[in-house]
Amino acid sequence: MASVASLLLCCALFWPALASAGVANAPGSNLEVSLITYGPGDTYWERFGHDAIELRDTVSGEAVTFNYGVFDFDESGFLLNFARGQMHYLMDAAPSDVDQHYYTEVGRSVTRQRLAFTAAQAADMRDYLLWNLQPENARYDYDYYVRNCATRVRDALDKALGGTLKPQLEARPGGMTYRQQTARLMSQQAWLMLILDLGLGPYADQPMNAWQEAFLPMELQREINHVTVNNAEGRAQPLVLDEQLLSPNRLDAPPATAPDLRLPLALAALLFAVLLLATYRFAPLLYALLGSLYLVLAGLVGVTLLILWTLTTHHSAWGNVNLLLFNPLAFFLLPALWRSRKRLSVSRFATGLIALQLLAVLVACLLHLLPGVVQQNQPWLLLALPVWLVMAWCMRRPQSVNASAA
Repeated sequence: MASVASLLLCCALFWPALASAGVANAPGSNLEVSLITYGPGDTYWERFGHDAIELRDTVSGEAVTFNYGVFDFDESGFLLNFARGQMHYLMDAAPSDVDQHYYTEVGRSVTRQRLAFTAAQAADMRDYLLWNLQPENARYDYDYYVRNCATRVRDALDKALGGTLKPQLEARPGGMTYRQQTARLMSQQAWLMLILDLGLGPYADQPMNAWQEAFLPMELQREINHVTVNNAEGRAQPLVLDEQLLSPNRLDAPPATAPDLRLPLALAALLFAVLLLATYRFAPLLYALLGSLYLVLAGLVGVTLLILWTLTTHHSAWGNVNLLLFNPLAFFLLPALWRSRKRLSVSRFATGLIALQLLAVLVACLLHLLPGVVQQNQPWLLLALPVWLVMAWCMRRPQSVNASAA
């Protein structure tokens, strides 16, 4: 979620300077705690936004932001760990004006919400953040949905508030699922949105409460406006004392709702299916090339989904029923496809595979009729069904030549 890893100071270097700063030594009564929220950026890892906790010494005027969104491309095995779902992120800190200047320069919004912390809670927050900033404590295991820059900020706020934040947010329903929020925020990069949607399993379609949906910085910003806390006198008051837009958004804002992928993918499937039928009759070589492209892609997608499920800790990709639509068995249909180009009969093995694939598609469709089925993969059903039906018809059509099996 963070886009400023190269600009933020390394916590190991920043720690000695911070230790002698006003924020580190100020009494809790002088500390002002704020939630800083940065809007989405243009790069794919910036699309979910970012946030930080700001501590301000009201006497010296010093302000420091603490965030949990730093990653290091140069870390040993970073790409392999990324692929396996074992990413490591870091906590970092920097002067507030340094952070906010960067986001302002690139056109991302910056919002400050000043929070109603008692002096004791502010001191506890400061002590926890300074402890967390130490190099031996700064690293954590990252997960897109349950352990990211926003959830770590959310959890730190809840800890300092004595656990009053979590029950209030859990009592409020969330507005969308992980899948819908992901598609909404990635919609400006359609190719990536489609890849992510295809790879997400039923985990991403579970209903969420506001606590879970606060994995997004903007949702946390919105939801804490509904939270109340007790002040030093024991009286209830809103957690957010005031909200200030420090810098407006100058980039294209993400849509308010997730795009509906069903119609675009259904139309794409129908167009491809019609093209297959036409080329089967009038341009057999082109038919074989188009069919091969589909089968290779289906096989590669199946291998990827299988790896994500069995060999990684990407929990949101486990149990993906899109494996019924796209799977490695597609590779074994390539010889039958090329034989059908010449109207040659296919083997019993290929015939069985075709029947098995059609059965898998049927099962994927019927799953939506069963109670308790969560995964919302209707767009991919609409994409796969017409194409598999046409390919099965072309390969199993009564042949004009009886040749040996493929």
